[in-house]
Amino acid sequence: MEQLRKHIEAITPITDEEFEYIKSFFSVKKVRKHQYLIHEGDEVKYDFLAISGIYKVFYLDNQGKEYIVQFAQENWWMSDYYAFFKQQKAEMYIECLEEGEVICLTLDSREKLAADLHQMEHFFRIKLTNGYVALQQRIKLLLSSNPQQRYEEFAKSYPSLLQKIQKKLIAEYLGVSRETLSRLYQHS
Repeated sequence: MEQLRKHIEAITPITDEEFEYIKSFFSVKKVRKHQYLIHEGDEVKYDFLAISGIYKVFYLDNQGKEYIVQFAQENWWMSDYYAFFKQQKAEMYIECLEEGEVICLTLDSREKLAADLHQMEHFFRIKLTNGYVALQQRIKLLLSSNPQQRYEEFAKSYPSLLQKIQKKLIAEYLGVSRETLSRLYQHS
């Protein structure tokens, strides 16, 4: 839970008393490699904060083709946000790629924390805003750049993931073939 406190305090200061209250809303879950936090069709009960491990957020189209929406690592939040906020069934999956631990927060707990503590409302707003900005940048990159540019941006933004994630998954995330990724990897 100390990592949670540091994560919150990177945005807003909190007292020991406030943190005691805040942490009562969170639960910790250990996750095994290849374990799923969310399956398509599940009720999405949690927003997850990665404490350790690497996670893949993805969906499958009607033909079973996988589309990776996000990778998550330490201090990254992840969920099927449409299902989480709208209280719908999941359309996404979250798979653990490297054994880890997550902190879980329900929507009701999130809302109560935001209502009770201005700092937490501010924290969640900043996290949501940053996530939205990152998503827009990802969409822009996918729509208007070539494979070389997408690869270079990924390598610059997430250098540690290049070493930890299978090349096949990076290729899927970038929307390129495995062969194209191999050529890009050799030229960098």
